Amino acid sequence: MAERFEIVEKALLKLLEDKKYATLRDILVTMNPMDVAGLFDGLDEKQIPLMFRLLPKEQAAETFVEMEPDAKEILIRGFSDNELKEVLDELYVDDAADIVEEMPANVVQRILKHADPEMRSSINQILRYPEDSAGSMMTTEYVSLRPHMTVEEAILRIRRQGVDKETIYTCYVMEKDRTLIGLVTVKDLLLAEDDNTKIEDIMETNVISVTTQTDQEEVAAMLSKYNFIALPVVDGENRMVGIVTFDDAMDVMQDAATEDMEIMAAMTPSEKTYLKSTPFDLFKHRIPWLMLLMVSATFTGMIITSFEDALSLLPVLTAFIPMLMDTGGNCGSQSSVTVIRALSLDELHFSDLLRVMWKEVRTAVLCGAALACVCFLKILLVDRLLMGNDSISLLVNGVVCLTLCVTVIMAKFVGCSLPMLAKRLGFDPAVMASPFITTIVDALSLLVYFLFAKTLLGV
Repeated sequence: MAERFEIVEKALLKLLEDKKYATLRDILVTMNPMDVAGLFDGLDEKQIPLMFRLLPKEQAAETFVEMEPDAKEILIRGFSDNELKEVLDELYVDDAADIVEEMPANVVQRILKHADPEMRSSINQILRYPEDSAGSMMTTEYVSLRPHMTVEEAILRIRRQGVDKETIYTCYVMEKDRTLIGLVTVKDLLLAEDDNTKIEDIMETNVISVTTQTDQEEVAAMLSKYNFIALPVVDGENRMVGIVTFDDAMDVMQDAATEDMEIMAAMTPSEKTYLKSTPFDLFKHRIPWLMLLMVSATFTGMIITSFEDALSLLPVLTAFIPMLMDTGGNCGSQSSVTVIRALSLDELHFSDLLRVMWKEVRTAVLCGAALACVCFLKILLVDRLLMGNDSISLLVNGVVCLTLCVTVIMAKFVGCSLPMLAKRLGFDPAVMASPFITTIVDALSLLVYFLFAKTLLGV
């Protein structure tokens, strides 16, 4: 699919370069706005306005929403006042608010200047809410009904108002003071036995809603959990102020997943895509964590230094350090990633800490025993017999395998508990992912290794 789109993209760009605008327009009008928006990434500043003006008005507005912020800014700066107003008139309020948040101050002033008063008021209302809240991602364009309306009146209202609404499938029933009391779907209306049936007789009164201050990731999780098309947003007095639609929730989930992946890989989250990021941008996001992990690895070096005498008496111990550290880090990463994912899906809470630790410890014992057995055979058959390393005695083999087993148990314990503790303290659990946990487990595994060697081998 990606290869086919790349071929189409090259063909369209060739038509643009050859100035075959009529042919290009005929093809563009058949394409999805999301795909058209992707074409603008390969254009220079002069070509972007040229291609955009080939699009029909409605398609142009839908494409504009999906474009990258840089391309949007170029277009806004190049728009005439009438062109800017035409695009704004076709946008939903939440999309317009998102654009305002992305643009520089001088561009924002121009957008608000040419937006109609109602849209300007709605945009300002949305921008007042915290950045990561339901209020900041909602739209005020929804269908509202009154409980005393008949089915016939409700359908007529949808026909008159639905053109400009984000979604018309779910309609919200409110009192005059906008208190949310129920909801009804278009399916309920169409399948009602009588056109004179009152809305209050067929509406669903057990309405699941969120407040304007609800975290947007929680909103996205609720939409996913209940399979809703939209979720109503109310204020502190249960008065309806907007809705959050599933497409906005998908964007939030994608951004949250990307952020978690970057944090788990020891990088500061970035708002730019990879190809839009400069080497200096990547440097800024990566170097703080690399510095921190480098400094924290000093403890590992201090442990090795403090046991130099043991290593000088029995140098063969050095050969097994990488294996012990790598195995411990991998085991800790497995547990941390599993727990972090469960926390993000709201499957785990801090109250489950003891259950999680008990389960991970039992798992660690099984993993540790299996790894220790395989390691014992590997050292005995490969290192000692096949490679002829006579310095590896059975006692040394036992110390390595015993350390490996204890390391696995410690790594699983640390890997499952730290993310849950971070969540409890209000931090992002992803911070306690692979690099951070690996550093801790490396130090613990070395400490255990040398203590066992000192105690059992007398070095």
